[in-house]
Amino acid sequence: MPTPDKQLSAEQSQQVAETIREEIARRRISRQALAEQAKLSLSTLEKVLGGRRPFTLATTVRLEQALGVSLRKLPETITVAAPANGGIAPDSLGSYSRRAVARIEGTYITVRPSFGEQGALYAYRTEIAWDEAASSLGFREGERQDSDYTQYGEVAVPNESGFVYLVTNRHGQHRVITVSRPRNSGEMYGIITTLLAGRGSLLTPVAAPIAFLPVKNVPKPSLGRVSADDANYAAYREHLRRTIDEPFAIFLPGS
Repeated sequence: MPTPDKQLSAEQSQQVAETIREEIARRRISRQALAEQAKLSLSTLEKVLGGRRPFTLATTVRLEQALGVSLRKLPETITVAAPANGGIAPDSLGSYSRRAVARIEGTYITVRPSFGEQGALYAYRTEIAWDEAASSLGFREGERQDSDYTQYGEVAVPNESGFVYLVTNRHGQHRVITVSRPRNSGEMYGIITTLLAGRGSLLTPVAAPIAFLPVKNVPKPSLGRVSADDANYAAYREHLRRTIDEPFAIFLPGS
């Protein structure tokens, strides 16, 4: 028999509904448009936003993917019981404690070369936060121009390498970002390895430099495709240059 979809508590449902209404207002999109993007009926969306039906986990995940933001944030007034493993991440992620990785938590402007326009850059937000249920860091991208490719997943921080790994695993298909621990000013630099979408269903492995810039360090961030005439282009380009020149990542020439 199929497993019933887990329902969020009344408090969680209210918090999720408030966050969605804020995102709808901020982005100036209609509920109908959001419902279509999340592949939900408008009736279902209206009922959960109006409190006439609790959110289910599946519905919440669909809305998170459509909006590119995390909706399941615990209110500060709720006391969370300590997880059974004592707040230590699984061994597969590096067995770190939350205290040990506190400097990594935060919202970043993520910058990499554009895969669709030579010479241009691409920027979006990435939130890294502690997931109480998983007892580890998780990440979620947001405000991507190509929202269909929004990524979210686990964060590994092994002591041996001293690097941070943001790993997406969808049905065995992986995307990995390997970056340095935060600098004194909070930036993290490294490399992204993923698949480049071509014509039709053609996919090609691609690697590129990437930089995570704390949002507080970028007062007026440019998001989406960033061309040479953009006010942030030179600063973004300089961060990517540092990734290779310092070097935080090495790209070997072909044989």
